[in-house]
Amino acid sequence: MLKPLADRVVLRVKEEEEKTVGGIVLTSAAQEKPRTAEVVAVGAGKRNEEGNLIPLEVKVGDTVIFSEYGGSKVKVEGEEFLITRESDLLAIL
Repeated sequence: MLKPLADRVVLRVKEEEEKTVGGIVLTSAAQEKPRTAEVVAVGAGKRNEEGNLIPLEVKVGDTVIFSEYGGSKVKVEGEEFLITRESDLLAIL
């Protein structure tokens, strides 16, 4: 499994399928809303100017909303993950 460094988190993106009132399925690309993901790994945190470790607010198992254009996609053992900084996360659900 991936072990993120510093203030980075590893996310398993949830594919969301939406239907219109008429029953038309919209792909995630056609939806104009932030995406959700499950946090699968977190880094130790970021150090401040004094060298003190500031831990992350998110933890493994949290469901988060993240910015669509942040992070880097990686594939490990056939599964795709997104690695992003905690600052790219918008909220914890």
